[in-house]
Amino acid sequence: MAFLIIILFLLTVPPSSSALMPTKQQPDDHLDLTKGKWKLLKRSIGVSAMHMALLPNDRIITFDRTDFGPSNITFSFEKCPLESDCYAHSVEFYPSKREVRPLTILSDTWCSSGALLPDGVLIQSGGNNDGERVVRTFNPCDDCDWVENRNGLVSPRWYASNQLLPDGKVIVVGGRRQFTYEFIPKSSTSGRQFKEYQLPFLKETLRTDPFPNNLYPFLHLNTDGNLFVFANDRAILLDYMHNKVVRRFPVIPGGVSRNYPSTGSSVLLPMNLSGTTKTVSPVAEVFICGGTVPEAIDKALADIFVVGTKSCGRLRLNDENPKWEMTEMPLARLMGDMLLLPTGDVLIINGATRGAAGWNLAREPVLNPVLYKPGSKTFHTMNPTTIPRMYHSSAHLLSDGRVIVGGSNPNSNYNFSALFPTELSVEAFSPPYLFGPKPRPNITAIKPGVNLVHEQRIEVNFRWKNHGRKLEPGKVYVTMVAPSFTTHSFSMNQRVLLVEMAEIRQRSAENYVAVCLAPATVEVALPGYYQLSVVYDGIPSRSNWVRLGN
Repeated sequence: MAFLIIILFLLTVPPSSSALMPTKQQPDDHLDLTKGKWKLLKRSIGVSAMHMALLPNDRIITFDRTDFGPSNITFSFEKCPLESDCYAHSVEFYPSKREVRPLTILSDTWCSSGALLPDGVLIQSGGNNDGERVVRTFNPCDDCDWVENRNGLVSPRWYASNQLLPDGKVIVVGGRRQFTYEFIPKSSTSGRQFKEYQLPFLKETLRTDPFPNNLYPFLHLNTDGNLFVFANDRAILLDYMHNKVVRRFPVIPGGVSRNYPSTGSSVLLPMNLSGTTKTVSPVAEVFICGGTVPEAIDKALADIFVVGTKSCGRLRLNDENPKWEMTEMPLARLMGDMLLLPTGDVLIINGATRGAAGWNLAREPVLNPVLYKPGSKTFHTMNPTTIPRMYHSSAHLLSDGRVIVGGSNPNSNYNFSALFPTELSVEAFSPPYLFGPKPRPNITAIKPGVNLVHEQRIEVNFRWKNHGRKLEPGKVYVTMVAPSFTTHSFSMNQRVLLVEMAEIRQRSAENYVAVCLAPATVEVALPGYYQLSVVYDGIPSRSNWVRLGN
């Protein structure tokens, strides 16, 4: 009888799909570490990481959707929500200890959006069904849980995008059949606060109602405070305060769509603040990669899987006559995640070669990340993972310089026997800068402290084991990375600033001080938390969390 119970238990509890696939990497002595290294962190965190955010306590918050069916993690009996079963669909994951804590989400978070508020609270908006107007917040503490406001949005927001703003509010743009934007959190449920604003651009870029190619629009705050909005194959600069389009950018060449379900990715390239002031802004340049032709989803529904694009485009937002500068990745890719590293390089990771985003509509996983160096405009192919990361995968930069990768569920529920099974594992990719003969800087102190104000003089003390070599001041720089909210191949709110350096002083044999200036304007450096790193000769220190602004 006991044997039968064990067999029934094994048949009813789904395994992590990574257990069904090889996860062993090449031995280190046979691995080319100049192309990075992969490591499995946990075979199952209990949920598939459709959405991912990093908090200033270095915990990862991740979640999928509440109507996926039973997950692989449950609450203890006394903590089961009264409104639902005991299965959790959100977890807090602590990478350094590989610990998982189940969290309570009651409304449907499927294909929603989010941002980290200036006070470190994660705000998260929309979803599907009973979650489409919900705004949720999560405060980083040891026993905190999600708090839900069921009437936090004016309109349903499914496949919308978020961007933090200089005043600490978050703009929520678009969503399925929503050609508007609004702001959260709201301080009231009526009047001016509870209002939305028309954005006809989203209707102009709509392909068809079933397959829009303009969902999860790419948002980046420009240095002048206006909002760059990219949808399908074109972009505008929006004065959201006055509901006015102040600039229309040229169509990106190539006949390729970039937003869901064609699904490329986008970043605002690192901004060098040297020589900038309140009146002299840094160069703001958007970089967009991947996607596919508009008809790819129609063909995928007919089991014809079109190869995605290799093309990328760079656009300087404030040029007098901005034009797309086109280039190509080494590998065709759609549904890839573009992440900014503390060195200022761009990592392109996850995704597929053929098809489109959606349930089982993609083929040929792209297992090799690609590293892009904006200065030299070159791509470098990295070592591959063994785990396909297809639709509904995600990735995020960690404070130790690694990139955590999770998710992948192109199925409408938890399915561990599909062509691409539901993936519950999380792994870490270590970029090449974590290996090699060059010593890594180590931050020992930040003066006057980790709470910073704009234009402030900062002293970053760091240790560099020189082994008899002389430090070259021109190779030292300090970066500040704004953490993102990642889902559906777009890391919302990520931003990297190369702060202005004043001088480098040597305090003792291996101890130095980098004297630098905090960013000058709130439009360039939004209020909130940043991961601050010292980079020497292309090698970043582990980052320290700092908070900028009131």
